[in-house]
Order: sequence, then C-alpha cells, then structure tokens
Amino acid sequence: MRILMLCLLLLSSTGWADQPAARVNGVEIGVIRLERYFSEYLDAQGRAVTSIRNPGLYKRLRDQALDELIDKELLWQEAQRRGIAIGDEQVSAQVGQLEAAFGGPAVFERKLAQAGFDRADYADYIRHELAAQQVYTQLSAVDEPNQAEVEAFYQANRQRLQGAQNQSDNTSVIPEQGLVLARAALIGQLEAQARQSVRQRLRASATVEIAN
Repeated sequence: MRILMLCLLLLSSTGWADQPAARVNGVEIGVIRLERYFSEYLDAQGRAVTSIRNPGLYKRLRDQALDELIDKELLWQEAQRRGIAIGDEQVSAQVGQLEAAFGGPAVFERKLAQAGFDRADYADYIRHELAAQQVYTQLSAVDEPNQAEVEAFYQANRQRLQGAQNQSDNTSVIPEQGLVLARAALIGQLEAQARQSVRQRLRASATVEIAN
C-alpha cells in the first residue's frame, strides 16, 4: 500500500514549476518531487524530516531517496525500450485500491485536485510505475538453485541457519529444516544480488546528472 501512496506524490514533475534535482538521460527529476518522496522515504523508516538534526545524515538520506528516484526513472525508460504495456484493467485495479485506502472517490478526487492533477494524470503515472516494476522483475529474475548449491550454502552458513530453526529434541529433522531455510535464504541472496546488478547495468549505460 505504501507504493500506492507514493504514487500519488510522485505524479509526473511536469505538473510543477520546479527546478531539477537530477536529469536521467535528459529527463528531469524535480526538487519538489524529490522532497515529497524524501518525506515518504523517511516515514517508511520511522523518521521525520524535523527529527534529523545532523546535516551530514540529512544529506546522506536525501541522496539515497534521490538514488531511488533515479532508479525508477531508468526502469521506466527500459520498460519503454522493451515495449512493455500495462493494460487498462490492471491500472484501474491499482487506482481502485488507492481510492479505497483514502475512504472513497470524493476524498481521492479531492487529493488529486489538491496536487493539481486529475484521474487521467494519475492513471498514466500508475501505468509507468507498473511497467517499471515489471521490467525490474524480469531483469532481476534468478534460476532456482539446485540441491548441491543449497547444501553448500547450508554448510557455509550452518551456524546462522541452525539458530533460526525451531528448537527440537529430534536432531534428525534439523538438516531437513536447515535445507529448507538455506534454500529460501540463498534465493533471497541471489535475488538481492540480481537487483543490484540490474541497477548497476542501467546506471552504467545512462547519462545521469545530479544538480549541485
């Protein structure tokens, strides 16, 4: 649901008289868009902008938020290159979820109007967001590890994995439980590495300019 809430704040920056925080292959990410995203980024971490007193920490967190926006823009551009299309039904379902989260059409329409947008603008942004998510999933997909890889991972991380298992007097079940945990942990690790690799590849082939 947080993604849907963010979408309302991340509507295309062309609606704002704004200064660029960054340019991604010539496409601007505005300062207002960044500041609104930064607020939500901190909220997801249980922080508030007013609670950050250290200028160095503030800059580091803001830079991290900008990095996320740059990645989003790169993924959307990649989705366009691959011709990924999101159907109207999927877009309508996502819009409907957010509308329900706000308590109904009247509140939702009012929030859109306050942001200076209409339902069509928002639906277009949702389409972009879903396309970016889809290409990210495709590019970061990993193969299922085989049994030998799972067993090797288990042996290399045995102590940590055993600590995560349920306590049992029957030691014969421990290896089986451990292998189940090892498979899940290994897949998670491979997926995280794949996502990082995707971001690095997209950045390496892009022209990203950060405003001073």
